[in-house]
Amino acid sequence: MAMANDKEALDGLEWRVTVPSGSSVKMEWESSVIGRAWTWFAGAVLMVKSKVFGFGKNAWKMGVDDPRKVIHGIKVGIALSLVSVFYYARPLYDGVGGNAMWAVMTVAVVFEYTVGGCLYKGFNRAVATLSAGGLAMGIHWIASKTGEKVEPVILSASVFLLGAAATFSRFIPTVKARFDYGVTIFILTFSLVAVSGYRVDELLDLLQQRVSTIAIGISICLLVCILICPVWASEELHLLITKNMEKLAESLEACVEEYFMKDGAGDGKNSCSQKSQGYRCVLNSKASEDSQANLARWEPAHGRFGFRHPWSPYLKVGAAMRYCAYCIEALNGCINSEIQAPESTKKHLKEVCMKLSSESSKVLKELSSSIKSMKRSKSIDLLVEEMSTAVEELHNALRSFPNQLTQAAVQPAVEANEEKKHSISVTTTLPVMEVLPLITVASLLIEISARIDGVLDAVRNLADLAGFESVENEKPPSPTHQEQEDRKAFQEV
Repeated sequence: MAMANDKEALDGLEWRVTVPSGSSVKMEWESSVIGRAWTWFAGAVLMVKSKVFGFGKNAWKMGVDDPRKVIHGIKVGIALSLVSVFYYARPLYDGVGGNAMWAVMTVAVVFEYTVGGCLYKGFNRAVATLSAGGLAMGIHWIASKTGEKVEPVILSASVFLLGAAATFSRFIPTVKARFDYGVTIFILTFSLVAVSGYRVDELLDLLQQRVSTIAIGISICLLVCILICPVWASEELHLLITKNMEKLAESLEACVEEYFMKDGAGDGKNSCSQKSQGYRCVLNSKASEDSQANLARWEPAHGRFGFRHPWSPYLKVGAAMRYCAYCIEALNGCINSEIQAPESTKKHLKEVCMKLSSESSKVLKELSSSIKSMKRSKSIDLLVEEMSTAVEELHNALRSFPNQLTQAAVQPAVEANEEKKHSISVTTTLPVMEVLPLITVASLLIEISARIDGVLDAVRNLADLAGFESVENEKPPSPTHQEQEDRKAFQEV
């Protein structure tokens, strides 16, 4: 009992230190608090350091992968520096008045990554500002002649009617695609001018100064965007279509190869390789294609793209590729399915299926090359014929598929009976769950080849409208020095 009391006394003991003033402090409690605080502070510093270094690493990788994004940032800085001269230089500031800041704001909101985007916003902002300002000036002048009682009614009614009509117009597909930004600027400018308390003469001067500063900002944006490392939306769309078609071809070939190269266990939970997932880029590219096609319409003739170059056919090619990618997605689902055909069943259709996927992939790659070079392919008809031949071979293989499986199942039993020197009847039933996944894959391959024909038609339509160079117009390669010598010797003979 005494020992228990002594233990309790020791447990409740606290270490205290007496300082010269006579007070005492608890050392264990303060040291633990300081330790926890220091641990928290060190953890916070390490976390912030990790976040900063991670952000810097990602930013550096982004700049290395696409240096044009870094150049775009530099271009925006150059445009802002040029337009700020009108604000800081006194003679220029006096010329445009206190509205010089509108030029800076215009650069900030108008400058876009592509030339088409910059032209789209610049044109919309200029036209919307002029039309809304002129219309508001006219309504303001009419309202000022009607008297103080009627003037607020006219101004409020005009703001209501034009604001409602302009907002409703944004739901029209054509207006939303090409003039949505302009409608927003129109509503903003008209409302600001219409409800302002300036007199008409003062309002005219204010509107003139703002229009001039906005014109200055738009001009600087266009000059910097076009003259310094321009990024064309048309080239971005052209490159996007060709890259997506190449990824679609690689994805098709990789999916079929992976399906037939799996082990006998056929673990359906294993994910496909990164190469076989390329079809997802095609499925997710519709918004980007629509946006770039819309911006490409604003761009002037440049490089290989002449005036009024057809951009709608590019969207049709993209739609045809997505129609094909949906089938490849279903094929990918078969690869990752829980129910897999055994390897002994797969081997009967392996060769024809892989041949069809290879021929289909060649057609897509040749179409991509044709679009990239903007030349008609001289070998596409031959490749399409070979793809059709592979489809016919797969059809024939499917017709003889049950007989092949039956023979494969019966043959071991027949050989065993021959060894035993007696005959027995052998009855074989094909397991449907083993055959059905393989037939599904084969059917999807046939459907994919049919949808590739749709891609071919869309590319041919693009070639006709865009005026792709014909094969007959290609110049023959210049003869080598040895060929020239041989030709001269033949002529002399």
